[in-house]
Amino acid sequence: MTLQTPDHDEAHGGGLGSRLNWLRAAVLGANDGVVSTAGLVVGVAGATDSRATLLTAGLAGLLAGSMSMAAGEYVSVSTQRDSEKAALALEKRELATEPQAELRELTELLEGKGLGPELAREVAEQLTHHDALRAHAEVELGIDPDDLTNPWHAAGASFLAFTAGALLPLLAIVLPPTGQRLWITVVAVLAALALCGWTSARLGAAPVGPAVLRNVAGGALAMAVTYVAGTLLGAVGV
Repeated sequence: MTLQTPDHDEAHGGGLGSRLNWLRAAVLGANDGVVSTAGLVVGVAGATDSRATLLTAGLAGLLAGSMSMAAGEYVSVSTQRDSEKAALALEKRELATEPQAELRELTELLEGKGLGPELAREVAEQLTHHDALRAHAEVELGIDPDDLTNPWHAAGASFLAFTAGALLPLLAIVLPPTGQRLWITVVAVLAALALCGWTSARLGAAPVGPAVLRNVAGGALAMAVTYVAGTLLGAVGV
């Protein structure tokens, strides 16, 4: 018997919420790649117009940023996975040593989801008979035992998303002629940030206008600050 409640379906049915979370994470990773690399190369462009220097700085920023994102995501998701495994192990021990207490707990949880006492008891008994650990993992812990978070997938996705975002300002600053590279980079970056803001807002069912405005304003400020800093440092010969 499968429990069919709104909460259960939202959290565990079909994996739609999980896929949307991964999409949002990918968009944010790309956004970070755009902003950080754009700030770096625009700052360097304020100090020098050497294409080789801009390429070196941009590639260094891309690699450092993508590796940092991947490492950070790996550590974060590994910690989450360890917590999930520990919670499942504890639940397994409790089911082995206190089965009746766990059955009462599952019944109370199902009542909290809106089922009547008798129906909650019946559902809890059938779920327990079918797969007690899975029932408690999903209803009590919100964990799918067969779909634990994978740190390597998270790290790889973050690396690729950041790299994809970082490539845009890097190519925009090194490919055009010297006199056009700065404004082309600024326009390309602001357009990309507007797209990232729009996408993240749509995925999160949030208002699009404020999200796009915040994203574009933040990116413009970052490039302005680093360009001024680079220009000043270039003027004093640092």
